[in-house]
Amino acid sequence: MANTRQTEQMTSGKGFVAALDQSGGSTPKALKLYGVEEDAYGSDAEMFDLIHQMRSRIIKSPVFSGDQVIGAILFEQTMDRDVDGIPTAQYLWEKCSVVPFLKVDKGLADEADGVRLMKPMPGLDEVLDRAVAKGIFGTKMRSVIDAASASGIAAIVAQQFEVASRILAKGLIPIIEPEITISISDKVQAEEILRTELHAHLDALPENQQVILKLTLPETANAYESLVDHPRVMRVVALSGGYSRDEANARLSENRGVIASFSRALTEGLSAGQSDEAFNETLGKTITSIHTASVAG
Repeated sequence: MANTRQTEQMTSGKGFVAALDQSGGSTPKALKLYGVEEDAYGSDAEMFDLIHQMRSRIIKSPVFSGDQVIGAILFEQTMDRDVDGIPTAQYLWEKCSVVPFLKVDKGLADEADGVRLMKPMPGLDEVLDRAVAKGIFGTKMRSVIDAASASGIAAIVAQQFEVASRILAKGLIPIIEPEITISISDKVQAEEILRTELHAHLDALPENQQVILKLTLPETANAYESLVDHPRVMRVVALSGGYSRDEANARLSENRGVIASFSRALTEGLSAGQSDEAFNETLGKTITSIHTASVAG
């Protein structure tokens, strides 16, 4: 069951959630941005070793702590690995005071009706049981909205809450992530439809249950304010969604009660070739800027 201190931190902590959950499909790009080219590894195993080294370097940095980073989302392989001989989730909480989450979706289905639903998740219950045993606080699952399709967005939200009910039943807190693609022409309309659908499903949740919402930064400041204030919502976090860190921070600071959950924007400027001093300095500046934007609203 959810740890009381972790619940308090995720409910009211002054900081943001680090997204360290690049999966197999997005890992090569993440490594390339980190200065590791594809010819540096010859197999998936070697690739995942390298991305774990990157994640471990971030987690072990003295600037990565619960003072500014209140939570971190892990890839399943990261959860199953250690940092300095300590299971990653345990290290995050005991050494960094950072609440650990686990990405549980298996990627996206092909686009249909303007959206990309989540692929089936065989073995989800087993993964959730392992997550509980390893001290994971909650989970994250992502689907994508590519158009302001009322029926497509309804299907996205229904699927998210259906899986969320299984996650809640295990005593974990689900992060529901229906990402809206930032480049679509009808983004404002998609945001309006999404807000309505989320309210309908949140209103149907039992009073003793809460979820976290991870949403694309909206076109209109405070467009999701009613979701921030909903009693079934523990927190609203925002993804960077392809915006540069500076633009993501600027948009985030305009939205009351919303905090960051950035991935690419968090690792922007980091390189495998940096000295530890340069790495920590760059990461520290990044964390401070994202923290400042997260508490500005």
